[in-house]
Amino acid sequence: MKISEYILFKIDRLPNGHVFTYLDFNTEVNQKEATIKALNRLVAKGKIAKLSKGKYYKPENTQFGKLQPNLKQVVKDLLEEDGKTTGYLTGYSIYNRLGLTTQVSFTVNIGKNQVRPSFKRERYSISFVKQKNTITRENIPFLQLLDAIRFIKEIPDASIESSCLRLLAIFKKFTEKEIDRLIRLAMKYPPATRALLGAICEQLQQDKATEILFKSLNPITKYKISGAEKALSTAKKWNII
Repeated sequence: MKISEYILFKIDRLPNGHVFTYLDFNTEVNQKEATIKALNRLVAKGKIAKLSKGKYYKPENTQFGKLQPNLKQVVKDLLEEDGKTTGYLTGYSIYNRLGLTTQVSFTVNIGKNQVRPSFKRERYSISFVKQKNTITRENIPFLQLLDAIRFIKEIPDASIESSCLRLLAIFKKFTEKEIDRLIRLAMKYPPATRALLGAICEQLQQDKATEILFKSLNPITKYKISGAEKALSTAKKWNII
């Protein structure tokens, strides 16, 4: 089978929206150039589309035109390496998913232990947030919530009061074990994040769980998070103003 036929055979079996590179084809090392040329010919024919340099995807054709791949496909190489989780989506896309905002943005934030400079990929502007905790699949939902608390002032089209109320509704469904895990991960976040998390958890009468957070804070430091006190009667105790 010719390289072009083999590549077409493989692509026909990929799901729509799947992002791939020439490395996803099991061709010989000396056939790299031929593989890339074959892929570029398929782009010219409209069989596949180019996402960015060296990255292609199989578009879904609709009456409104070709659909872009979903966000996770666009950045999947930044979230995993050799099958290991190394990053996670955070920021605007997660605020929307959590019900903290209705806005959708083409700015993509990714949490990683080792950050890199921001860059553009297709229509997306991709930037990175330093994460000090170990990133695992199990930790990601908790880290996304902690990031929302950390950057609560930056959530678009939402007041701090409404964001606190939404977070209260989310945490109310958490088990005691989940709250404990959230607090353990919060210990590597800035003091203001720990203070706001403590105020939220105490509002939910998770008093014992919040002791470690309270003891980790400087008792004379004030945290300016205007609007939090409207949703949290516990804000004053946590020096939130």
